[in-house]
Amino acid sequence: MIKVVIAEDQGVLSSALTTILNLEDDIEVVATAKDGVEAVKLIKQYQPDIVLTDIEMPNKSGLELADELKDSGIKVIILTTFARNGYFEQAVKANVSGYLLKDTPSDELTAHIRSAMAGKIFYEPTLITGYMSHQKNPLSQKEQEILRLIAQGDTSKEISGKLYLSNGTIRNYISEIISKLEAKNRIEAATIAKQNGWL
Repeated sequence: MIKVVIAEDQGVLSSALTTILNLEDDIEVVATAKDGVEAVKLIKQYQPDIVLTDIEMPNKSGLELADELKDSGIKVIILTTFARNGYFEQAVKANVSGYLLKDTPSDELTAHIRSAMAGKIFYEPTLITGYMSHQKNPLSQKEQEILRLIAQGDTSKEISGKLYLSNGTIRNYISEIISKLEAKNRIEAATIAKQNGWL
């Protein structure tokens, strides 16, 4: 029996997925979580074979969850409505077993779950095509970290305090970020990065 935990903040979709998967003789949904933090607790409790997760969830995203699980032996399949290139890049880095769109037919989804158990990997072709034809994330880890704090509304001074860097260094980083993303200001830079799934 393939044990599955579903992490999905939309209750209706979570219920539908549970119903569909539980109709299969060899698949059982053992728990459902509303966000990544709850998913971590349930994964520890139930030790599933597969985690089926959305990307955008409160508290901890599906990509953060996948990254946390990448050395655990648990297979992660991401189900998303977002064909954002940065998301796909992060999913590949997290060694996910599947990256599928939410409108994947149920028979294909169950087939991908079984394939993942057999060690196979599947990425939705339209997501790969989009990724190959767009630029990769130009930001360094530190730049992404600073941009996340900007997106939260932190000032240069607050960021400097949190990252233990001088105010001048933070301003240099911000200037470099704006230049790389060809943005008019820090707010637009954060928006561009978010739209591309780089934050």
